[in-house]
Amino acid sequence: MRSRGRWNTAVFGIATACFAVLPGLAVALETTLRAPGAPEELTARLQGASSAVSAQNRGVENPQEILAASLSDYTTLVQVLYDEGYFSPVVHILLDGREAAYIGPLETPNHVNRVEITVTIGRPFRFGRAEIGPLAPETDLPDSFASGQPASTGAIRDAAAASVKGWHNAGHPKAVLSGQRITARHRDAVLDADIRMLPGPLLDFGHMSVTGQSRVRPDAIARIAGFPTGEVYHPDQVQKVGTRLRRTGAFSSVSLKEAEQPNADGTLDFVTTVEDLPLRRLSFGVEISSNSGLDLLGTWTHRNLWGAAERLRFDAALRNIGGTEDVDGRVSLRLDLPATLGPDDNTFYLADLERRNRTNYTATRGVIGVGARRVFSDDLYGEISLTGGLTVADDAFGIGRRFQLIALPLKVEWDKRNDKVSATSGFYLDATFTPFTGFDTTESGAQIIVDGRGYYSLTASDSVVLAGRVQAGSVIGASQIGTSPEYLFFSGGASTVRGQPFESLGIPVGTGIAGGRSILALSAEIRGRVTENISLVGFMDYAAVGSDSFVSGTSASHSGAGIGVRYDLGGFGPLRLDLAMPVDGTTDQGLQFYLGIGQAF
Repeated sequence: MRSRGRWNTAVFGIATACFAVLPGLAVALETTLRAPGAPEELTARLQGASSAVSAQNRGVENPQEILAASLSDYTTLVQVLYDEGYFSPVVHILLDGREAAYIGPLETPNHVNRVEITVTIGRPFRFGRAEIGPLAPETDLPDSFASGQPASTGAIRDAAAASVKGWHNAGHPKAVLSGQRITARHRDAVLDADIRMLPGPLLDFGHMSVTGQSRVRPDAIARIAGFPTGEVYHPDQVQKVGTRLRRTGAFSSVSLKEAEQPNADGTLDFVTTVEDLPLRRLSFGVEISSNSGLDLLGTWTHRNLWGAAERLRFDAALRNIGGTEDVDGRVSLRLDLPATLGPDDNTFYLADLERRNRTNYTATRGVIGVGARRVFSDDLYGEISLTGGLTVADDAFGIGRRFQLIALPLKVEWDKRNDKVSATSGFYLDATFTPFTGFDTTESGAQIIVDGRGYYSLTASDSVVLAGRVQAGSVIGASQIGTSPEYLFFSGGASTVRGQPFESLGIPVGTGIAGGRSILALSAEIRGRVTENISLVGFMDYAAVGSDSFVSGTSASHSGAGIGVRYDLGGFGPLRLDLAMPVDGTTDQGLQFYLGIGQAF
């Protein structure tokens, strides 16, 4: 019995020695944070900001790291409370019962098993005096910075930032915060804030210099940038210069930095730093549907053809591979020359050769043209071009019909979507008006196409989104038989009515079908996010095609509906699979499927 007692004592001593040498293995760290009386959202924010809580979540066991995290929490948690308007908080952080603030750097414990954080938030403060000045004319101060409003450091920062912005907008780029006096009256739970501004001088734009190893010539960069030398400073002008350079697609990064000191003549110089993107870019796309088969798309782009950020783009498409129609395709070239008519005005040249093998017609088409593009803002641009083309077509009206015409397309695009590849709010509008003059048997007239899309989120997290699309088209001035089939309208397929075969709806002519002179297509989707990357979609499409210039109640129509799934691919947009059935119309082909990259609209 004695030997067994001595054996147990020895084992206990060895175990004790091991735990003394390896304290981190003894007990896992346990951290608690309590904030009595605090709103649930504030408590959650405190927990999220705490380095000690994070240490537990990350499995940290080193006592020095735990002590360092706890010491940093005093400042961090107080700052969180100041941001929320609590200016008399008390924070206690106990490491195994000892206040962390009283543990010296040479007194780090051998192990820490428990961290207890207690936050007494105190009363919420309100602003007493809330003054800032001097202010520039038309400065828009936040409503939160006013006497009687809930006080917070965030409101003070917002007011200071608004004041600086106001002076910048008034032509004073060197405006700074010169001083502040913040007084907390704890007995009354009132915060007095007095912020002083130093506007600095009124300055004009000076000169812009360029740095960086760029293949684009400095004179071309200056022309594209359109730097407003001699004009009164305004930050929007600085942003516009950067946007113009980025818009060329030649640069991976563009930054503008103002000089530290203004010039003696009251001007301010800027230095622009640019970095080039690779000269060439090659991209591919693919789309599959059960009826039209596989479509392959490819684009090759040269971003700086002759040293002035000229962009040459070559597009090629091979369509209907394995589909019900014969294989066809298209090749096109477009050369954009930036800033040829001004910093916001480009000119371009284009050439297009296409073979279309459709169920209802075939056409071989060639077009060349020249045009100009004007950028009105980041969201709005317009194009006008002069094109000449020849089309040879077989359709319901005859074989080998020739259409020769000169067209003057005018295009306007307005894009206010919050995301170009998978929008959850905003709208998109694309309108094209194309008057054309025909020769020989080709009649003259005009084509109008409008494509409008809108997006509305039903939840704050954008997990459920309603999306709608309206497409309308019309040919005026020319008869159906005197208009090239490429200017007429068909419906059916992924771009109009899913569930209906591609271009299956038109106007009966004898034993064939011709395109209509008008179309109205409507689409609606409800998109619901199931996981971070997967969404489900329900949709319904409708379209009507008319023989006159405008769709009427007697126009032929059809519709389709279905469900789809989206898998988010990041910046490329979602991988899309849609399954659709006809709802109304003459087709009897049943289920259709569509596979591609990007939302349907």
